[in-house]
Amino acid sequence: MWENTILVVIDATASSQQPALERAAWLAKQADARLELFACEYDPELGSGGVGDAARERLLKQQRDHLESLAAPLRQQGLAVSVDVVWDHPFEAAILAKAAAHDYWLVAKDAHHHNLAQRTLLTNVDWHLIRECPVPLLLVKDRKLSAEPNVLAAVDPVNEHDKPAALDERIYTFAAELSRVLRGRLHVVHSYGTPLGAELPPEAVKLIADQHRAAMKRFLDTHAALEGRPHLYEGVAHECLQAAAKEHAADFVVMGAVARRGLKRLFIGSTAERVLDRLPCDLVIIKPLEFEAPSAD
Repeated sequence: MWENTILVVIDATASSQQPALERAAWLAKQADARLELFACEYDPELGSGGVGDAARERLLKQQRDHLESLAAPLRQQGLAVSVDVVWDHPFEAAILAKAAAHDYWLVAKDAHHHNLAQRTLLTNVDWHLIRECPVPLLLVKDRKLSAEPNVLAAVDPVNEHDKPAALDERIYTFAAELSRVLRGRLHVVHSYGTPLGAELPPEAVKLIADQHRAAMKRFLDTHAALEGRPHLYEGVAHECLQAAAKEHAADFVVMGAVARRGLKRLFIGSTAERVLDRLPCDLVIIKPLEFEAPSAD
């Protein structure tokens, strides 16, 4: 059941618009998938027992009723929709626990892009999910998709950026499946650069380019049936990815995040950190198969 279910994180503070829900419902129709709407309530002022328990149940019922009101029109459209509300905090911990308990196809959440600043306003909750969500994470922007959505898979077939080769496989496979389900166009992007500060002779520059072009060809040759359009860029990885998304009018960018421990937090790789809040399209963040969300300690 769960492998074909989209977990939709509902923003309880939003008055009307729920871009993640709208996008997830549309995806569910295309993919014949189920939806589960998820919200979290918590009030530290409410203690346990007596009045506190009654007040807590009242808040949970209000939130559950709200989710049911969102689910009702979707069910009328023929979608299978369930709802779940939990009493927990912080919000990101509740989402991560929910995601880890089931093998969802996607976890979908709003991410608001500020057009004037050309930046996505990623919240603390967003960053926690980006770094720690064990299943594919879809961050949805409030924008219309193309009639034939462009799905861009960011791969690194020479594994220069601290990514295991198996992660490229997961990125490419997910992007190809998304493109197929949406009847869209699949683009496969890889970037390379010369060593920082190095002034290489032309033959050395050509050799580097040839090596990356050959690695890209080998990668695509093993996935020929999926018919991805290859694009090779020279330059800094995060800048190239932004350029590729703009050039190919990307509706979805599917990219990997390799989580590794820092002094006080989990890092996901310099390319992802630098580009996630600069892409105006929807983002899908894929973790390695062996990824395990860190403990709360």
